Amino acid sequence: MRPTLPRLVNILVPVKRSIDYAVKIRVASDGKGVDTNVKHSMNPFDEIAVEEAIRLREKKSTKVDNITAISIGPAKAVDTIRTALAMGADSGIHITTPENAVVEPIAVANALKKIIDDKKFDLVIMGKQAIDDDSGSTGGMLAGLLGWSQGSFASKLEVEDGGKVHVTREIDGGLENIEAKLPMIVTTDLRLNEPRYASLPNIMKAKKKKIETFKPEDLGLDFTPRFETISVSEPPKRQGGGKVESVDELVSKMKEAGVI
Repeated sequence: MRPTLPRLVNILVPVKRSIDYAVKIRVASDGKGVDTNVKHSMNPFDEIAVEEAIRLREKKSTKVDNITAISIGPAKAVDTIRTALAMGADSGIHITTPENAVVEPIAVANALKKIIDDKKFDLVIMGKQAIDDDSGSTGGMLAGLLGWSQGSFASKLEVEDGGKVHVTREIDGGLENIEAKLPMIVTTDLRLNEPRYASLPNIMKAKKKKIETFKPEDLGLDFTPRFETISVSEPPKRQGGGKVESVDELVSKMKEAGVI
């Protein structure tokens, strides 16, 4: 009897082009969004997802066939895909949108489902949220649409040769260990890993790696927003504090403020 060949895992990693984490956010002049004419980079949680996919391939226990990075966004989103390719992903997929177009989480989830159905991925590793809108809902929506298992807020991920997946989740008050089988959706937390820097040779190699480009209509997708943003405003500025000389004065001040 011939030995069973080890299962090869195809991994999809969604990466979002978002406003750089170090940029101070400013409300746009129309009051319905934020100023996007600033530096952009890969969403930090997605960067962690790319790193984890590469680490899974580097482990002998996981037989990874291909790592594909996918981004939905304007032409400049290709730079985000190239960053993932320079880190170690094998190929990329770009679904194009107009500049500053709003693509809601359910639209992203439907697009990812379409790609997964067409190209047969086994594992999706994605950031638990994007730092620009903080929705944190795409992973759960995608798992629901596909009917796949889900491990969210992962701080540790292990994939065995037989397709069994172990995920340690960050929860209130501690950690939770779950076990499931491929196919599966995993969303990454900050403590999962520390992403590597792409080396110059790998940056040059990334320029030659293949990126497929699609328009939403090519895939039968509709990115028309379901919601309208009425207004966006900055939080009120904090008022300066003051010093008190005694507990009695502190209590008096708190009563004046109506907090007790």
